[in-house]
Amino acid sequence: MRILCTNDDGIYARGLEALVKIARDLSDDVWVVAPQEEQSGAARALTLAHPIRMRQYDERRFAVTGTPSDAVLMGINKVLGGEKPDLILSGVNNGQNLAEDVTVSGTIAGAFQGMSMGVPSVALSLSRLARDQAKWETPEAHGAKIVKMLLEARWPENVVMNVNFPDRAPDDVAGVEATAQGHRDAVQLFAEERKDLRGGTYYWYGYTGELSDPPEGTDLRAIYEGRISITPLHLSLTDFEARKALAGVIEANSAKG
Repeated sequence: MRILCTNDDGIYARGLEALVKIARDLSDDVWVVAPQEEQSGAARALTLAHPIRMRQYDERRFAVTGTPSDAVLMGINKVLGGEKPDLILSGVNNGQNLAEDVTVSGTIAGAFQGMSMGVPSVALSLSRLARDQAKWETPEAHGAKIVKMLLEARWPENVVMNVNFPDRAPDDVAGVEATAQGHRDAVQLFAEERKDLRGGTYYWYGYTGELSDPPEGTDLRAIYEGRISITPLHLSLTDFEARKALAGVIEANSAKG
């Protein structure tokens, strides 16, 4: 089985080391194509207005000056010569990707890019309180078993699997749960105003870390209670109930002439 690994934290990220370890527990044919620099929050962005450069570190390890989607495109079309891998793994992200995070996550975008190119894809993320306190031993201990289980179960071609590991030591994980995408009841993102050494103003985004109160069965609740969350995601954003109501309004207005 050929596995292509990517991420959004960049080629030097500790989470990429964890991802490669997971991949090598599954196969000896593992390739890495990742962004040269951190691309957190890049979502499904493609580099269209600038050239993309690629650097080779060893026989199966490459970095691109672009986004996670760029990395997957370059990985399949250039590094692998157009031959699709059997699996794409994206992550392990230094921080959770839950609820509305999925719309901005570069980690999940890498998986979506793989899915859109016809390759089964899994995004993996690790919840943590602080960037320097991430428990990498947890995805390293459980990751290969989770991915192997998913491969055996299979999933639809238009779906990616979004796996989040809780902020717990491997032996303290409280189980695995199939979840739905949740929704936070509080806005966590804020812009902090700062001054540079020349007196200029700049802003830095941050998160409050405030916990919401999500219902059972959601990705948020599973992580809060120490379980590994697995959420099947797809790209269709249509709200069919709203579409049905809108169609009724359009029909009624058309009848009025």
